[in-house]
Amino acid sequence: MKNTLMAAAVLAAGLAGPVAAQDLTVAVNGPMTGSYATFGNQFKVGAEAAIKDINAAGGVNGKQIKAELGDDACDPKQAQALATKTAGLKVAAVFGHFCSGSSIPASQVYNEEGILQISPASTNPKFTDERAGPGIFRVCGRDDQQGSVAGAYIAKNFKDKNVAILDDKSAYGKGLADETRKAMNAAGKKEVVAESITAGEKDYTSIVTKLKQANVDLVYLGGYHTEAGLIVRQMRSQGMKAVLMGGDALVTQEYWQITGADGEGTLMTFSPDPRKNPAAADLVKKFRAAGNEPEGYVLYTYAAMQVWKQAADKAKSTKGDDVAKAMSSMEFDTVIGKFKFDKKGDPSLPPYAVYNWKAGNYDQL
Repeated sequence: MKNTLMAAAVLAAGLAGPVAAQDLTVAVNGPMTGSYATFGNQFKVGAEAAIKDINAAGGVNGKQIKAELGDDACDPKQAQALATKTAGLKVAAVFGHFCSGSSIPASQVYNEEGILQISPASTNPKFTDERAGPGIFRVCGRDDQQGSVAGAYIAKNFKDKNVAILDDKSAYGKGLADETRKAMNAAGKKEVVAESITAGEKDYTSIVTKLKQANVDLVYLGGYHTEAGLIVRQMRSQGMKAVLMGGDALVTQEYWQITGADGEGTLMTFSPDPRKNPAAADLVKKFRAAGNEPEGYVLYTYAAMQVWKQAADKAKSTKGDDVAKAMSSMEFDTVIGKFKFDKKGDPSLPPYAVYNWKAGNYDQL
């Protein structure tokens, strides 16, 4: 098993070709394979674009950037193995991971090795509340913020309806479900069903039957798009019209590919859509002209690299400690907006919003 994990964690070929001695190497680590590979691809697309633009503008401190792609498959043990492998490459920074269950253990390794880590997407509060060190940051929101918005929305809009809370037992899924339940309960709304599911299964008939028997009107799932899509399809096959609601792990077209028309009306929380940010308009056009829709965390990955470049330029250094100090003391101008980091390493971004899926696309309500 150890050899398997290490082999799976080996970094793939660099995003920008062979690395020259004078180049700076960074790592882009996330789920490049497995059920959540769609998000690893979002990282890859965003990183490729950022590297191209940064290098065209002169690089970082006069050096060109090369990136190595690392696969953790959203598995905590594989993430630790990958982090150790990454540390051996003496990278200037790590952009990743996606799943909080990967980012949290990997951050311990990066901190011990003095490597800067910026996650574009890990939202579990523990990532920064129990921060491994001063070089650990994220450019996305937190699940207590996301859960607060979701819980308040449910309490208001499904006040007299039956609500179920499900989670997939992962650091992300359970954490988000717990925060949503807490906010919903605080607003006076109680759930009629609370259950955990096992991620990766194909048949959720038993839990769907339980939801049907409880006449559930809304199912909140703390989990990922693959399981959410299957649950929606299996609810519809049993004649259930209940609305499914989830978090930011539903921000991928792959969700609709799983559900088809059954996904119509699905609700989710996500930060204000960065594709609509005026600062990102030209970049979004470039992505779309190249046949890439910058959905989900594509622009967050691009922004993470902008943050690193701006901080390294200010510090006149790419050493982890130097860049981290600069990051903690400056404001950044990025494609997801202007923001600063607080003492925990969290960004001062706008609050989460509620979206719905309609005709194959998601949009803010």
